Amino acid sequence: MPPKLDPSQIVDVYVRVTGGEVGAASSLAPKIGPLGLAPKKIGEDIAKETAKEWKGLRVTVKLTVQNRQAKVTVVPSAAALVIKALKEPERDRKKVKNIKHNGNISFDDVIEIARIMRPRSIAKELSGTVREILGTCVSVGCTVDGKDPKDLQHFYYIFNVIFNIFS
Repeated sequence: MPPKLDPSQIVDVYVRVTGGEVGAASSLAPKIGPLGLAPKKIGEDIAKETAKEWKGLRVTVKLTVQNRQAKVTVVPSAAALVIKALKEPERDRKKVKNIKHNGNISFDDVIEIARIMRPRSIAKELSGTVREILGTCVSVGCTVDGKDPKDLQHFYYIFNVIFNIFS
């Protein structure tokens, strides 16, 4: 028999969900069942929390469980933030497949996303995080200020090298 869980212990559970949709309780049950929580109720809480800003986007949700109470926090990925910045209309993911995100975002949006992602970035400085986000823009398929993100990555790198030499 597995050991009993301490009810006052804080446990973090990460779940990847589609925003605004109630996920299958069967996929949540193995993760939160041993903590004494009802998967159906937690699924509804997650859907309610993600429905406002993240409707239709795949995001990671952090469940902080203590005393059989779950607190839902959205932990968006860089790709989710870039797609959100594109301000595309909502789509039904069951009907519309293989979406091409060929929109355009501003460089200010890229810097804002980099500031949000900074604590989870591998880069040493913000400039490295900006280059990571530009790489995400390449993989998503959007442009930045009407230019290819790869070109901006190279330009930004050269600019930082020159800036560091003269400072």
